[in-house]
Amino acid sequence: MDNPGHLYNKEQAMSSRRRGRISPKRAREIMGQNFFGIEEAIWHFGVKPTRAGLSTLAETSFREVILRECGNTHVLVAILPLSILGIRRRVGRKLFHNHPGAWYDSESFAKVKGEACWQLVRKTPIDKNFGSKTRDEEQALLGEDEGVPSARVLVYTTIGHYLATGERLFERAYARSSDVDSDGDHVVVGFFNSVGLDIDRYWDSVRVDNTGPASALKLD
Repeated sequence: MDNPGHLYNKEQAMSSRRRGRISPKRAREIMGQNFFGIEEAIWHFGVKPTRAGLSTLAETSFREVILRECGNTHVLVAILPLSILGIRRRVGRKLFHNHPGAWYDSESFAKVKGEACWQLVRKTPIDKNFGSKTRDEEQALLGEDEGVPSARVLVYTTIGHYLATGERLFERAYARSSDVDSDGDHVVVGFFNSVGLDIDRYWDSVRVDNTGPASALKLD
């Protein structure tokens, strides 16, 4: 891609500094390959952001000190309105496991497009002892500044980051999302290996091997 960050002018950068936030251009410099911005979304997902979306993403939602602390452990992502099914249609089914006729094709969570926003998503589940805790026990591991992202944000981040860098997130584990299926079971995303990214669901009370809570920092 030519001239990354060209969507953001000097006035927007000055506005970001006044508010304590930083421009996407500066965020890219800090995060390196752990940055997936609007240009990456346009290139890899083929999306066309609206003016409202560009305005929302004109400055990041996190201060520089936070990005420096998370530069190696998180991915800073410019999320644009795009559903899980929309992502799958745009990138092809080969990056997704268990097709055709995936169980979630008719599920509401897979159809939600969401809104434009910045997300700072942890690259691994929080719990290092995967499968040793129920969902309620996992929630106790979250810090005050952490929240559990939706399945859409996890899929968007995982697929986008792979297309941009070749690195597979959640390659040997499931990350439990905040979304639930039509039966009330929480959706997990992960095991992104050569057969594609898997999307599954489990009972909250069951301790599942290689599963831990996903995490994203709350807006700064």
